[in-house]
Amino acid sequence: MILTCPNCDTRYSVDGTKFPPAGRTVRCAKCGHSWHQAAETPEPEPDPTIFEAAAPEPEPDPEPVSAYPVNNPSAIRAYAPASAVAEPRGPLGPRLAVVAGWIGLIAVVLLIAVSAVRYRQDVAVIWPQSTGVYSSLGLKVNASGIDFRQVDYRRESEDGQIVLAVSGVIVNTGARELPVPQTVRVTLSDADNHELYHWTFKPTATTLKAGQSVPFTTRLSSPPAAARHLEVRFAKDGQ
Repeated sequence: MILTCPNCDTRYSVDGTKFPPAGRTVRCAKCGHSWHQAAETPEPEPDPTIFEAAAPEPEPDPEPVSAYPVNNPSAIRAYAPASAVAEPRGPLGPRLAVVAGWIGLIAVVLLIAVSAVRYRQDVAVIWPQSTGVYSSLGLKVNASGIDFRQVDYRRESEDGQIVLAVSGVIVNTGARELPVPQTVRVTLSDADNHELYHWTFKPTATTLKAGQSVPFTTRLSSPPAAARHLEVRFAKDGQ
């Protein structure tokens, strides 16, 4: 049985025995047009007396199915009642929106992480509790925003005595003006890091603007001969 699409004239070869007597609705696999296709009309039974009177004429060979231009090799399987044809997939808009949302969320998280590392000093000044998190990640921060730089020491001789001179710079590493702690502690320790002696002094500045620095120098007469390590840090008053 040959079907012809009334919309695009595409022809298909199908099994006519699958059509009920009342016909059925079919859809073109090429253009999607649907129409009602009537069942194939059966040929009438030949009269036996005709064949007794005359010899039957030879029938021509049936035209092969491949003679019809079938656009889609699966066209015959594609023909089915309209209700049985699979519905097209939903639009891609909602899926793309979900993907874009995840990409945006990942970008925001990465931006926050990079900013937290780059501006960790400012974060530590505003939120001192974050210093523990940064330390666990191996990142050095100073919660006060005031730090020591270029710390150096040398031994000198004055009036026959050995004097230890310690110098350096106190700098504001934050992004705003900050107060300078008023007690600096210098600790001397031996090769096993056991404390031998310590003393304190006050810086010459009480506040520093962002990026501003102030030098310091402190001296100790007759330092312990076993001293091998020196530490300079801020301490609370009396410590």
